[in-house]
Parts: sequence; structure tokens; C-alpha cells
Amino acid sequence: MREAILTGRFAPGQVLSENALAAEFGRSRTPVWEALHRLEIEALVERAPRGVRVRTSSPEEILDIYEVRITLEGAAAKAAAERATELDRTRLRSAQQAMIDAEDTPEAKAAANRRFHEAVWTASHNPTLVDLLRRLNIHLVRYPTTTLTHGDRWDAVLREHEELLGAIEAGDGESARRIAEHHMFGAREVRLRMYAAGEHPEN
Repeated sequence: MREAILTGRFAPGQVLSENALAAEFGRSRTPVWEALHRLEIEALVERAPRGVRVRTSSPEEILDIYEVRITLEGAAAKAAAERATELDRTRLRSAQQAMIDAEDTPEAKAAANRRFHEAVWTASHNPTLVDLLRRLNIHLVRYPTTTLTHGDRWDAVLREHEELLGAIEAGDGESARRIAEHHMFGAREVRLRMYAAGEHPEN
């Protein structure tokens, strides 16, 4: 059910019936109710007169999410610089190379970018940070258009990721934090411009 919401199969504002969901997923109403309760806690659905509906997110709410994500991404990058193992650094290099080699499609670029960020989170060795960042990211991947194809954003992302990798490999936590925060500020600014133009971006 979460995947159906995140991929847009269940659209924002769509009312979800427990009976219909139970039939679609081949489950009784009890696990469906439990799943809907979890999704409500995650703020992906909300109570409606006829059951629950998929929540819609306003530009203001998304920007609020970015405010928090900027801080958390900075903290994760700093921790990664201070705690990353050799295996972590190898995985980060591999994730960066996968971005460089990614197909020139919005979907491929967005997926490669998420894998890079997830590798940074993992390298932080801070489960609480990872959990919070994953929860925040759930609300951003619901939007079908990525900021990564806007103007020269992709080239900027690759360059900033390379700078972040350099700081992590050097064990420079403060530089890593500063670079990660600047990187997410840039993503937020692109998102603002896309909203102003009537687009609804992801990442």
C-alpha cells in the first residue's frame, strides 16, 4: 500500500476503502486496518468521511520538510566523515560512479541520486538519523518530476557530490556538513523555482 502511494498508483486525495483494499491485496480487513493506521502515522493518509484518503502535500509543507532535511543531511555527512569505514567509502565511490553512468532519464537519475544519499546515511552509522531521513524522503518521492533535470542541476549535483566525497574521505566532518547543507539548500531553491513555474518536483 505504501508503494502504491509512493508511485502514484493511489493518487493524492484518493479515498481508500478498507473493503476494496482487502480484496485487492487478498487480506482480511484487520491487517488492512493496521496498515492504514501505520500509513496515517507516517502522514501518507488521513481520515476522511468515507474512510481514509491519500494525503496531499502543499508547497509549504514540502519546504518545511526541506528545512529539517537540510539539518539532518548535514549531520549525516559529518558523521559519515567521522565514522565511515573503508567499505563505506568504497560504496560511496560506487554510488557516485553509478550516478555518472546513469541513463539520461529522470527516473534513472532520481534513483541513482537516492542511492548516493542513502549510502551517505548508512556511512553515518547513526540509525536514528537514517530512520528520520528515510521518513522525510518518503514524502518527497511522491512527486513525479525531479529537480535533477532542471537546468544545469544534474551537473551541479555531480560536482557537489564529488566535493562531499572528498571531505568524507579526508575525514573532515565540518566540511562534509557544510557541503551537504549547501547541496540541500540548492535543491530547495530549485524546487521553489519549479513550483513558481507550475512544476511539482521530486528530490
